[in-house]
Amino acid sequence: MERITVYTKQRKKILKELEEKGYHVTTADHVAVEWKEDTKIVLEVYDWLVKNTTSREAKPEYAQYPVWVSLSREATMLLDDQSVVLELSVDPALITKINIFKWGKILNYSYIPENEVDARAHSEKLELFGISDMKAFMTPFYPEIKREIVEIWKRLFDDSVTLGNEECYGIMWEVRKEWVVEVYRE
Repeated sequence: MERITVYTKQRKKILKELEEKGYHVTTADHVAVEWKEDTKIVLEVYDWLVKNTTSREAKPEYAQYPVWVSLSREATMLLDDQSVVLELSVDPALITKINIFKWGKILNYSYIPENEVDARAHSEKLELFGISDMKAFMTPFYPEIKREIVEIWKRLFDDSVTLGNEECYGIMWEVRKEWVVEVYRE
């Protein structure tokens, strides 16, 4: 079976979890550790991602949120004294690629334009109301614009819509102990 190498930065305690349970999945508690006071608003975006991910592999019942992976060692987040980087060898069917620039738009509650004409039309709409994407998303006063922004996020999975460049992260639903090839520490 074909395998690919991916990398994921995780808290050191995940190594113990892998030893004890044989697998690791991401939960709301894990997201809270990373995002702290922004957890509630980040989980809204993560919930959208979970609901809309076009993964070929089914999400295990016990996984709440995806595990983020880098497709190259160089693109992996930097180590610190609280974390390790796991090098994994996995079936490529387990990975859903996520364009870095499109995901950044979603994390900023922004519209993903199909092209320049679409971007201009959306900007003009926002100007007409005197708002930004974030204001439309975060306040209850512009539900139609918020709905439009969220509906357009499906372009995250549309390779014909390009934004920035084609650099990607990956997501998968779990990390299994047997997939770990190497553990990198600070």
